Amino acid sequence: MDDQPKPNKLKEILDTELKEVAAIQGPVEAEVIKSLLASHNIPCIMRGLVVQSVHAFSADGLGQVRIMVSSQDYETAKQIIADAQIDSTP
Repeated sequence: MDDQPKPNKLKEILDTELKEVAAIQGPVEAEVIKSLLASHNIPCIMRGLVVQSVHAFSADGLGQVRIMVSSQDYETAKQIIADAQIDSTP
């Protein structure tokens, strides 16, 4: 099963306004949310300050990964995350 967005859908998300739908401590939880959103055909972009493979610790938000979705998908993505009961404080 391919959970990567189609190239034209990715271009579409890059060309629209992005909103932060979740802020997660660490890449494992971020990948779970990314997969969850992809299973609902909602592409996302993950942004972070520090690459976890370089610094395997998280302090003062350095390991935080922000999950960004298009503004038109924001409400749906927020509800999907809430329904999955994932703690994601943006």
